[in-house]
Amino acid sequence: MTDDMIWLPPASLARLTEELAQLGSRFDPDQDTVDRMRDLRRTLRRAEASSKPDDGLVEPGMRVTVLVSGDAVPAVFLVGERKLAVLDPAVAHDVLSPSSPLGAAVMGSHPGDTVTYVTPAGESRRVEVLAAVPYNP
Repeated sequence: MTDDMIWLPPASLARLTEELAQLGSRFDPDQDTVDRMRDLRRTLRRAEASSKPDDGLVEPGMRVTVLVSGDAVPAVFLVGERKLAVLDPAVAHDVLSPSSPLGAAVMGSHPGDTVTYVTPAGESRRVEVLAAVPYNP
C-alpha cells in the first residue's frame, strides 16, 4: 500500500460506492451533496479494500490491542485513516492513523513488542503490543 492509499474494509468500500451512486442519481443536488460526492470520489480513488492476513503484523486494516505504560486497561483500535470513522459509521472501533505518534510507533510491530512514542504534550510513553488481528466488522 502506498502512502497516498487509504485502506478500507471491503464492506465499507461497497457502502461508500453505493452512497456515491445514490447521491449521483439526484436531479438537482445541493452544495452539501456536491461536497460529499467530491469527498467520496477522492476517497474511492485512493481506496485499497482488502482483508489482511492474520500474521500479527501491525498495519492498516488491523485491530490492535495495546497497553500504554501507566494505563490499567488496554486500548483497542483499528489502524487506518481517522476519516474512516466518519466516512463509514459501521466502523465500530476507534481509528488510529498510522501517521499519528502512537500509530507510527506501532506500525510494523508484532504482539509482544514494546515501542516508545512521544505524545503531543512531549511525554515519552512505552506501549506493549498485546494483539494485532485483521479487522472484521
